[in-house]
Amino acid sequence: MCGRYALFRWTPAFAALPGFPTDQQAQWNISPADSVLIMRAAQDGEGGRELARARWGLTPPWLTDMSRTPAHARAETLAEQPMFRQAFRERRCLLPANGFYEWRGTVRKRPFWLTPGEGSALFFAAIWEAYPVQGHTYLSVAVVTQAAMSQRRPLILDAEGQAAWLDAEASMPTLQSLLAAPQMQLRERPLANLVNDPKLNAPECLTPL
Repeated sequence: MCGRYALFRWTPAFAALPGFPTDQQAQWNISPADSVLIMRAAQDGEGGRELARARWGLTPPWLTDMSRTPAHARAETLAEQPMFRQAFRERRCLLPANGFYEWRGTVRKRPFWLTPGEGSALFFAAIWEAYPVQGHTYLSVAVVTQAAMSQRRPLILDAEGQAAWLDAEASMPTLQSLLAAPQMQLRERPLANLVNDPKLNAPECLTPL
């Protein structure tokens, strides 16, 4: 399962999008429950895209058990699950990243870094919700995942897929085809165990084995 990812490099065009935080810092070890950056269709109804911060862990406004805020949503059941289906239809977004971490092994799990290319940008399909707390509205998000051998990986969309995912008028067959899209080819590199510490948020997370 993709439980950690990183966003430490972005383009000037990305930083120029509405909503880009002026205090945005490089993040090398993002975990569930962290504040993350999402990209969604602009909420002013005039087209375009915007960025916003959200908590990684979906929190619908009707949720009463705050210990159950899923960070992931399975592509296979996204359209039917009560927790996800309305957000899937109405509140789709993307999580920008440079890559993500995956742990493999039986006795001793080894971290791997997966990315299309060093420094490349990629976008995970995701869904978002708004929830009110004491007069303020917060955003939350869950990453859509696909089966990948014995693991699950985030659904990574290319430019065409990103546009379709964010299109409020996208048909259900179009969205279902994105959910079933083949996995993107990724480069992978074994890492030292430094990234195992969720408190470490530095380039050392990518120290090779």
